[in-house]
Amino acid sequence: MILRSVHGRAAGSGGGISIRRFTDGDSAEELTLLLHRAYAAHAAAGRVFFASYQSVQDTATRAGRGECWLAFRGAELVGSVTVAAPYTVPTGYPAPSDAGSFWQLAVDPVCQGTGLGHRLLTVAEDRIVALGAAEAVIDTSAEATELVAWYRRRGYVPVGTWRWDVTNYESVVLLKDLAAAGRER
Repeated sequence: MILRSVHGRAAGSGGGISIRRFTDGDSAEELTLLLHRAYAAHAAAGRVFFASYQSVQDTATRAGRGECWLAFRGAELVGSVTVAAPYTVPTGYPAPSDAGSFWQLAVDPVCQGTGLGHRLLTVAEDRIVALGAAEAVIDTSAEATELVAWYRRRGYVPVGTWRWDVTNYESVVLLKDLAAAGRER
């Protein structure tokens, strides 16, 4: 299935990349290897993102908590994002309980810098809106200043901090008003 964005353009093709939903025939092991590759630079910098070491079972569980979207260059898996709306937030998490979210946003290092991350982010935001949420919340390592800046350039604003027990850092929680952003596009 090719996703049609809320803006009418095809989000699933272009630049030799196709984006589609994870199916029963897809491999959680292959997705796990992609996540490990995509997050390896963070791990090398001392930021232990869960995606940098999670097991195949963890990947399958996390992908199953929402809509998992995969990006392919030909038959090669080169990107992913998992989306849910609303996102069940832990008690005390500094975000609205009706916001959508995404995780496992990953781009293979060979495709980083090509705009694929932005395309996957657009898919995530479009799906969050389609699922009925007006805001998106995410979190990432406060130490990953380049990643925080990337999200801020795309309209996300810091709303607090959070500490997950599966990472070694404090996360900055970022929120985006998708309804306002949709009007600006």
